[in-house]
Amino acid sequence: MADILIVEDEDILREILKDYFLNEGYSVLEATNGEEALKVFQENELSLIILDIMLPKLDGWSICRRIRKSSNIPIIMLTARSDEDDTLLGFELGADDYVTKPYNPLVLLARAKRLLCNREQKNDMGNDYLESGGIQVHTPSRTVQVNKKEISLTHTEYEMLIYLLENKGIVITREQFITKVWGYEHIGDDRTINSHMRNLRNKLGDHSTCIKTIVRTGYKFEDLR
Repeated sequence: MADILIVEDEDILREILKDYFLNEGYSVLEATNGEEALKVFQENELSLIILDIMLPKLDGWSICRRIRKSSNIPIIMLTARSDEDDTLLGFELGADDYVTKPYNPLVLLARAKRLLCNREQKNDMGNDYLESGGIQVHTPSRTVQVNKKEISLTHTEYEMLIYLLENKGIVITREQFITKVWGYEHIGDDRTINSHMRNLRNKLGDHSTCIKTIVRTGYKFEDLR
């Protein structure tokens, strides 16, 4: 089963989460501060990180920023603050999901499973490549190239691009994105989806025009002309 890293400085919360994941058969690694979290990340093959924001030595935002320089591993951020701007900042830095304390551990477990399941399903696809114009995705390795130059996408950005490519020419609503990529009904307002989409478009460069915004509805992928 997947290796999960739980980064949480509150011992009770960390132990509760650890027990839930262990009971599901996952292997769990722990870190109690930011520096320790980066060390564990660098020394282990991880499948998912659950990352608290308020940490000693190095905060969760700084950790997320550093990890995203070299990895698209799924990251779920935890925070005691419910400020919407904080949530959007987390997404802009590359977080895949965001959970506000206090939370139900079963809900967090379900969200983690969904991220892991999406990743495994894409790795098991029979068709190894998805292509459109200058965009090519190799699904077994989850690598994306634009005009034969590899770009780095977060887990969520990758899932959104795959969903668009698999449904080229079809309008995908924001609600459909939420259900497909996150697997539950509501993660925030439209700005959450817009934030991830803005990051994806920035990384696609000139090919970002393939993603059309359908006002008050969602998005559609069309080949460059």
